[in-house]
Amino acid sequence: MIIIHARMTVKEEKREEFLQEVEAVLEGSRAEEGNEYYDLFQDPKDANSFIMVENWKDMEAVQSHNTSSHFQKFSTAAKELLAAPLAVNVYQGEKLN
Repeated sequence: MIIIHARMTVKEEKREEFLQEVEAVLEGSRAEEGNEYYDLFQDPKDANSFIMVENWKDMEAVQSHNTSSHFQKFSTAAKELLAAPLAVNVYQGEKLN
């Protein structure tokens, strides 16, 4: 299993636009073959800081996701919406239970 944590800091004035854009990538990604989990969380202490948590079956599923139209559209939009570069950590893990 591949686990991805993508941290995003959104420009304060672009927060609502970000939330609209992220809906399409959430919906599209959850429907992808090989996706096991895809959700967005907001930092409770900072309304403009978010983390996307993703679980994928394997790297092939991640690579397919990265070339999907909904992800590409979001990536392009994010360049204008984020206040700092995207911080991504990728892990390989296995479910223990």
